[in-house]
Amino acid sequence: MKILIAEDDLNIRLGLRDLLEAEGYDCLEAADGEQAWALYQEKIAAQTGPALVLLDIMMPKLDGYALCRRIRQQDQQLPVIFITAKSEEIDQVLGLELGADDYIKKPFGSREVVARIHAVTRRCLAQTATESAQSGFQMRDLRVFPDQLRAERAGQKIDLSLRDLSILQLLHRNPGRVLSRDELFDECWGRQYLPSSRTLDQHISKLRKAVELDPQSPQIIQTVHGMGYRYDG
Repeated sequence: MKILIAEDDLNIRLGLRDLLEAEGYDCLEAADGEQAWALYQEKIAAQTGPALVLLDIMMPKLDGYALCRRIRQQDQQLPVIFITAKSEEIDQVLGLELGADDYIKKPFGSREVVARIHAVTRRCLAQTATESAQSGFQMRDLRVFPDQLRAERAGQKIDLSLRDLSILQLLHRNPGRVLSRDELFDECWGRQYLPSSRTLDQHISKLRKAVELDPQSPQIIQTVHGMGYRYDG
């Protein structure tokens, strides 16, 4: 899922990119409003447009309000979240009246950003979900609901990132087969990603803590030493 980040502060833009890429999103970056608009049009023309837009309000050349107006003229449904240092109530009201879906104030915490983007992502997935996606799929005693970015066990809900979901879906589609590290990277990180065993192992370890009853004796994501990971079904 692509996210367009329009933010003139380099440090904030790179921080958002790193944070969201770690969650499994594919990020497009723009340093000002005009660059963001050109990138948006280019991707829409190629039918690879973003599924969500993060807009700073105070940008050079074309501010976030004007950019939001242009986007809304072409697409009334695309989720837009304003990220800005402006905190007065009138600015929030104006942003929402222009069609923004949410409003995040600077300074913000990474958990807040991820939570708000997950909420918008769930709405997008729910709108496009098939009946099978809405009913989810079973992995041992764990029920995974792709359209909700969640899993459930014995009534307890477990939040998932897009990358968590991609890993579980890949394992579920290939029961009993060992998935190599390269295959996991290609399918769940993207072929352009430079593989790192540490990155994969750390992510699997974190995911196990979320979805396994006993992470030290995993039943869903099993390690096949020297080869990769496997789900036995």
